[in-house]
Amino acid sequence: MILRFTKMHGCGNSYVYVDGINQNLNNLNLNELSIKFSDKNFGIGSDGVIFIFNSTISNAKMKMFNSDGSEGSMCGNGIRCTYKFLLDKKIIKNIKKVNIETKSGIKSLYLIKNENNKALIKVNMGTPEFNPKKIPVLINKKEIIQENILINNIKYKINCVSIGNPHCVIFKNEISNLNLNKFYFYDNIFPKGVNVEFAKILNKNKLKLRVLERGSGETLSCGTGACASVVMGVKNGLLKENFDIKVKLLGGELTIHYDTIKNIVYMTGEAVSIFDGMIKI
Repeated sequence: MILRFTKMHGCGNSYVYVDGINQNLNNLNLNELSIKFSDKNFGIGSDGVIFIFNSTISNAKMKMFNSDGSEGSMCGNGIRCTYKFLLDKKIIKNIKKVNIETKSGIKSLYLIKNENNKALIKVNMGTPEFNPKKIPVLINKKEIIQENILINNIKYKINCVSIGNPHCVIFKNEISNLNLNKFYFYDNIFPKGVNVEFAKILNKNKLKLRVLERGSGETLSCGTGACASVVMGVKNGLLKENFDIKVKLLGGELTIHYDTIKNIVYMTGEAVSIFDGMIKI
């Protein structure tokens, strides 16, 4: 069987996109395909795979898998690229707003521009969840803000929030010299694992970020991680509220706006098509 695919990235966070609307993916093991496609030596090479299907409640549905085959709930960079994929493949008309169904709910996206292989897209990422039971993180507090914990005999001040998936934000004075390939951040306080962000505040409207994604390891960018870091930066008084915050990642820059009045997070960034291809499975 031959499958058509498109490789795309958002700030260097690359995924393989597979059309499940015009291709029959029934009886295929999506977890195994994701591992195969993500492999840079024996597959296509990516941080994961996103399969796109019809939806009965929105314009389309995306199912996102990490490079280890585990299914994710939400991907901020991936959902922007999904919108561009739908436009480029003419699955939807060139409309300025779409709703895309994800495992963590329906997200609204707004097209700012779409030229050749690049698009600029704004996403309503929804309401951040601070309740530890819903993140989930097993600490008996109302919110996890600068909480002292000990993992692997190292002390950390952690800030936990869900942006459709669990995040643990750690603010540090310097992040450039961190060796995240050797960094193992898992503890029984995170029953479903966690995405970890190391954030350096540059000023009140800009931060630098490195991300260790659950199921993928360190990636060049993470949209939900950028949102989580800005939200927790605002909560700690380190960043301006109701302001466009620039987040500098290894793969590029995202703009995050945390509307504290409506308690909604918005993310704006590029979606870039790299190439189309076919693969035998």
